[in-house]
Amino acid sequence: MTPQLEPFHAITISAIAQRLMAEGRSVIRMEYGQPSTGAPAAALARARAVLDEEDKGYWESTELLARLARYMEETTGVAVSPEQIVLTCGASPALVIALSLRFAPGARVAIARPGYVAYRNTLRALSIEPVELPCGPDVGYQITAAALAALDPAPDGVIIASPANPTGTVIATEEMAAIAEVCRARGIHIVSDEIYQGITYGAPASSMLPFERQAIVVNSFSKYFSMPGWRLGWLVVPEDLVGQARARMGNLFLTPPSLSQHAGLAALDCGEELDRHVRTYARNRDLLLAALPAMGLARIAPPDGAFYVYADVGHLTQDSMAFCIRLLEETGVATAPGIDFDPVDGHRFVRFSFAVSTSLVEEAIARMVPWFQAQSALVQA
Repeated sequence: MTPQLEPFHAITISAIAQRLMAEGRSVIRMEYGQPSTGAPAAALARARAVLDEEDKGYWESTELLARLARYMEETTGVAVSPEQIVLTCGASPALVIALSLRFAPGARVAIARPGYVAYRNTLRALSIEPVELPCGPDVGYQITAAALAALDPAPDGVIIASPANPTGTVIATEEMAAIAEVCRARGIHIVSDEIYQGITYGAPASSMLPFERQAIVVNSFSKYFSMPGWRLGWLVVPEDLVGQARARMGNLFLTPPSLSQHAGLAALDCGEELDRHVRTYARNRDLLLAALPAMGLARIAPPDGAFYVYADVGHLTQDSMAFCIRLLEETGVATAPGIDFDPVDGHRFVRFSFAVSTSLVEEAIARMVPWFQAQSALVQA
């Protein structure tokens, strides 16, 4: 029998949001983790020029590979050769390639719970067993070295994410080093999802590369570079895996869109514009955090990075999916149900994405505060 996967419930919420918009309703889209800011101006200009100049077929930009290698060294301090970079059609195919490179069917891979829904489902689709580690506020909603050291037997691998989805939490640098040490000692292979690198609100998040050169790193232009629809990502793989990584990319996905590669190369030199986006997310974060007490939401994960607030609504509901649908239908604010990220406790959590414009965050707060207050009054009545 083929593996059976759970649906991505935020997609259902999105479909309802689109229906309401088609009916003329005003909907604020906070259900997806996608920036509303759009690709950098230079990337758009380069794409327009390319459309007029040429029509490439299957193609891999050697210039983009070299620039990404330089970018990785600039941001991690680790020298990476262009040959170790594999261009992908976004982070999702990159994850498939990374997992199939390291793990055979039947392998066991540890993941945090709560964690990104596609980790669990992609592992299962590849007939790899997800080993979900419950991660609560006492450990910053993140996998720790101690938790990996305590697993018996040791898993074959672990997926690390910092900043993380849905919580926005960051693994401290010293904890990253400790995780790498435990994994080396126990033979645990590391896949590090670093697609939210560059989006933090304090100290920068550490890459796994300085601590473990054998780690496979997943990255993407979707988040910091504000290019989710362009479907462009990359892997950093150890030298001994380069051939098999390229074989998987070529056979399963061919090449990323050529237009996206041109635009991505331009985007890598748009740091000033992209950092302005991060400052916008920081303002949005501050607004939402300031509004949470009036909404009666006191138990949240600390959003140190990415652009999410993961909030406990267990005092209002034990069915986060129904809760999100009702919130959307009654206020026009779309959010993601916690069951996407945690099959055990997610029924009492909701994720808000604050990657929309500041004006939309303000409008969402204006709609949600009285609604949440009304829900609290109903529960107390």
